[in-house]
Amino acid sequence: MSKDTQQQPATPQAIRGTQDIFGAEAEAFAHVVETFERVRRLYRFRRIEMPVFEKTAVFSRSLGETTDVVSKEMYSFDDRGGESLTLRPEFTAGIARAYLTNGWKQFAPVKLATHGPLFRYERPQKGRYRQFHQLDAEVIGAAEPMADVELLVMADQLLKELGIADGVTLQLNTLGDAASRDAWRAALIEYFRTVKADLSEDSQDRLERNPLRILDSKDPRDKAFVADAPQIDQFLSTEAHDFFGAVTAGLDAAGVAWTRAASLVRGLDYYRHTAFEFVTDRLGAQGTVLGGGRYDGLMESLGGPATPAVGWAAGIERLAMLVGDAQAHKSHSVDLAVAAEHPERETAALALTSLMRRSGFSVELVATGSPRKRFDRAKKFDPASIISLDVRDGQKSATIRLLDEQWNRFPSARALFDGFVEEQG
Repeated sequence: MSKDTQQQPATPQAIRGTQDIFGAEAEAFAHVVETFERVRRLYRFRRIEMPVFEKTAVFSRSLGETTDVVSKEMYSFDDRGGESLTLRPEFTAGIARAYLTNGWKQFAPVKLATHGPLFRYERPQKGRYRQFHQLDAEVIGAAEPMADVELLVMADQLLKELGIADGVTLQLNTLGDAASRDAWRAALIEYFRTVKADLSEDSQDRLERNPLRILDSKDPRDKAFVADAPQIDQFLSTEAHDFFGAVTAGLDAAGVAWTRAASLVRGLDYYRHTAFEFVTDRLGAQGTVLGGGRYDGLMESLGGPATPAVGWAAGIERLAMLVGDAQAHKSHSVDLAVAAEHPERETAALALTSLMRRSGFSVELVATGSPRKRFDRAKKFDPASIISLDVRDGQKSATIRLLDEQWNRFPSARALFDGFVEEQG
């Protein structure tokens, strides 16, 4: 077969549930991460980097063998040594493992923050992917309710600094301490047993081993009975009641609005006391943008000593979608555009662009392609101000024009421009 008739190899396609992020979406993604990094430094959370894969036991023991994440959604494989490894489906279990194996107890209480990719094999939908990204913040070794408050205030500030707090509501609940939760769990089992035949198949399966999950079921067959189910407040110990009161009082003092969500639960036994979600109606069914709670029993499931801890995670993709909506009506993504309208002015245009960038201005340099079209190309970037360097009638020319009257940095840019032109002669 001749080279001309050889069939071209097929181009590999992206894996379902993954994404290639580019353009405005990538800028929104980066903005979320940059804002998180700035806010976590304000709250003195230490940055950590974690492996993207762990021994499968880290997740199966912490999340529970029977949960959907472990039984259906984890990317697990045997390595060449025959050991079962799993791409991390969430951050908390890996951070708990690192806390135990690296002796971070010496720093307790320790405030930790990280972000990166996670992996779950589930049906892709708006804002949800099989490789997705999260922000994560944890406080380990602090049993006091003020740790919960600090995390919630930090989350609230993050959403406000991202400019997406409008329309987002903090929903808050308590799961009580271990004794309160056990009494509530027993009451739920007794209640739902009387209507078991009318529950959904999933809830019938969960009834004996995880009845709290029935409370957040979306199935209409279950919702009919949830409203009359026993509430946690009926079983709260004095200590658990006071803990939740301290959390809500702290939020009120910090000016963070919240609403009680009695059906907000966490199915795993190691979750205690505070559970929370920041929710919005702007992302369809996947309305939670940030969620978390206190997990005082997790360390013990990994073979460690009893260690109080609380944390939250937020999907970067979902936050970026909200950021993108918020920024859609903002005018300029670039401060200056510099057009070299003559080949002899390209070097000067590069020098001026470098000066402006070193001075903190975002600049788009247009010094390639047809010189006659460069000015029009520069305008298409929609800059707040545009600079032209040209040669007309044998004489060098330089002009700067303000395109956005609201841009308050123009005087500084103009001063740099004038100084550059004077120096160039």
